[in-house]
Amino acid sequence: MPPSPSDPDIDPRSGYCAATRTFHSLRSLAPLPPPDLPLSFPAFALSFLPDPLLPSPRPALVDAGTGAAVPFPAFLSRTRALAAALRARVRLAPGDVAFVLAPAGVHVPVLYYALMAVGADVSPANPALTAAEVSRLLALSNPRVAFAVAGTRGKLPPGLRTVLLDSPTFLSFLHDEPEDDVAAAAAVVRQSDPAAVLYSSGTTGRAKAVVITHRNLMPCTATQAPPPGPEVFMVAVPLFHIYGFILCLKGVSAAHTLVLHTARRRFDATAVLPDIPRFGVTRLALAPPALLAIVRAAEEDAAAIARVATLKAVTCGGAPVAADLIARFSRKFPGVSLVQGYGLTETTSSFCCPVGEEEGAGSGSVGRLSSGAQARIVHPETGVALPPGVAGELWVRGPFVMKGYLGEKDSTSEILDSEGWLRTGDVCYIDQDGFIYTVDRLKELIKYKGYQVPPAELENLLQTHPDIDEAAVAPYPDDEAGELPVVFIVRRPGSHLHESHITEFVAICQTGCALQADPPCLSCGFHTEKCDM
Repeated sequence: MPPSPSDPDIDPRSGYCAATRTFHSLRSLAPLPPPDLPLSFPAFALSFLPDPLLPSPRPALVDAGTGAAVPFPAFLSRTRALAAALRARVRLAPGDVAFVLAPAGVHVPVLYYALMAVGADVSPANPALTAAEVSRLLALSNPRVAFAVAGTRGKLPPGLRTVLLDSPTFLSFLHDEPEDDVAAAAAVVRQSDPAAVLYSSGTTGRAKAVVITHRNLMPCTATQAPPPGPEVFMVAVPLFHIYGFILCLKGVSAAHTLVLHTARRRFDATAVLPDIPRFGVTRLALAPPALLAIVRAAEEDAAAIARVATLKAVTCGGAPVAADLIARFSRKFPGVSLVQGYGLTETTSSFCCPVGEEEGAGSGSVGRLSSGAQARIVHPETGVALPPGVAGELWVRGPFVMKGYLGEKDSTSEILDSEGWLRTGDVCYIDQDGFIYTVDRLKELIKYKGYQVPPAELENLLQTHPDIDEAAVAPYPDDEAGELPVVFIVRRPGSHLHESHITEFVAICQTGCALQADPPCLSCGFHTEKCDM
């Protein structure tokens, strides 16, 4: 049993316990059920819906591309009907893995809930993958059935039973009334049972199958604050990624309307912005490259800002957001909060985020630890846990930490120890107020003349250039320096950007790059002229 936040050894400001060198969440404990109680995530999550149910004109799901909407009563009835069909007609049993290779759409959240309700393991993947890439994922998860659409079916092997979401058969699953004996034969699901198998590169770059239990998913709904009124979430992130996966699960349980941005291979800010007033969107979920595109679109079209009057907040996850981009966003959208979260597939998405306007005002922080979370900042070489204000590898523990990598005990033990501590592989620090700041990936640090340099600093600098859409920095071996940063650039359409323009831009800025400025200290995360370690 972890110490209570009221424990006298725990600093009430930062949550840090000097005796154990551990940071503790200072938030109230989430009302989770007893762990031994047989209970599926769908049963737990849908218990949060108001009773009586919201009136039918309020949709649970909306397809932004077609305008098709699913009211809350229809969402529940379709989930029940589909769960019954999965048992009776597809013959799915608890523990079976169901591979999902389909773009975002209103059928996908219904499918996720129904699969977990029967005890099957949801295993979504990127529909843009090639057949060879899909084959490698199938070898990891060994699914019994796949759910796809006509456009992705050809990427699946012919021997794997496949149900098409855009077929009359699947549509009949959504509307057929379950027979009494099938409804009565509902599977017994334990909280410790797998609920999902998602794919992650872990900390090595090789794909792994992450096993997430029903219990792992419960904190994401139990910790959410009651909305002050109807919220309309636009989800412009992939539903196969842990970020979008969790959003579509918790959005329904919180009685929010989810507007799913669908059928677009590449994010298009000019298509997303008009949909905000069209659907009355109050919250928008994005990844950092999409946030940059939204800001640039607003900078080029001042009238766009007036058209998003309903928007109250933008949530951003998947990678750190540069301070310059935060400032640009605040200038163009002064009445809109920017909320960063931080998490991994292995931690069932975010385990820290800002709550309320006061916490969200801190530039660059990903917030404080969520309910029930514990963290340590560990020196990557000595293994010593570090105090507030000092950067090191972030370790985290809590009810959201994965069960492990499917079929890979050695890989699991490398990242998850016997005490439940998960090594994130990220360099972070936690300040005196308990706010977490990410610096970079530990294994992506560039070893330049003995210094460890975060490539994110140079990436953030480059993305301020008006002709650069995206930038990535990687190390390249060098006999004299050890490693040098190599830059990969995606130019904006119509740009004539040249290598010489980029080097000149970096030289003028004179900041953020180890070749022009003092390198950052691993102990504090700042450049050496700011470091007093």
